[in-house]
Amino acid sequence: MRHATEHTDVVLTELEDVLRGGPFHVALRAAITARGLPLQRVQHHLSRYGVKVGVTSLSYWQQGARRPQRPESLRAVRALEEILRLPEESLIRLLAESDGHASAGRHAPRSYRSLIEASGALDRLRAELGWSLDGGLHSLGHHERVRIGARRELVGRESQHIVQAHRDGVDRFVAVHHGDPGCRPRDMTVQALENCRTGRVRLDQDTGVLVAELLFGTRLRSGDTFLFRYGIADGTAGISREYVHRFGAPGGQYALQVRFDPAALPVRSHRFTQPVPAAPRGGRQELPVSRAHHSVHVVEPRTRPGLLGIAWEWE
Repeated sequence: MRHATEHTDVVLTELEDVLRGGPFHVALRAAITARGLPLQRVQHHLSRYGVKVGVTSLSYWQQGARRPQRPESLRAVRALEEILRLPEESLIRLLAESDGHASAGRHAPRSYRSLIEASGALDRLRAELGWSLDGGLHSLGHHERVRIGARRELVGRESQHIVQAHRDGVDRFVAVHHGDPGCRPRDMTVQALENCRTGRVRLDQDTGVLVAELLFGTRLRSGDTFLFRYGIADGTAGISREYVHRFGAPGGQYALQVRFDPAALPVRSHRFTQPVPAAPRGGRQELPVSRAHHSVHVVEPRTRPGLLGIAWEWE
């Protein structure tokens, strides 16, 4: 019994290590081994969660021969975390990180860890400003213009919002800017351009997150609409390869335009979506770069919670 206990301790220790560092298929295999479940039993447990996955697919996943990508497969991965008694999103996180490594030759998106750290910093900074998730405002329309400079850097962006209050007394909006890796939030500038003025500004140097109050100068009543415009001057990081906007709640129309310096045009670009940072990217659609206007854009008639962005590739 002592030897069996020692072996179990070693297996669990190895599982903890691989859950921290991955890769996904090794962690999945270690978790199944640690629980002592044959793949037929794993498949049976998944069926009780309403998820249908074949034994062959499970075998391929743990060998690294195939990867879960379809929505049904991602549901299976989340169910596996419960079935195998793993920390929440431990397998999903590894899956998202390995997606980033797989595409590193073309374009490396922000890692799951960096997004989670930025989300924690954002929650803290918003709390310092006393701002809730939506601040009592519903988005009717949001047009965003991003500028990429001759050094391929994120020069800055400009946003125009149309909002509607769903409670009385709303008098401000809190804007969020997440700079590219290596940016310097202290050197960024917030510009109140129309129907607002800049209030308090907070930043987190480690994650590159900046939040700023935009004061309306009037208190809205429930049902009132308001239009305002602001900009963020950045230009503090290196080469930019994507711009992502995260939506916390459903909203109205969203338009994103990325304009490039004529001397630095990317070779190709595409739109993408993510329901949550831990999920693989989907909704890919190639976007032709306009040689006449040096830009690409996407328009969403109605936004849903999640991430929407444009990525591009340089020569």
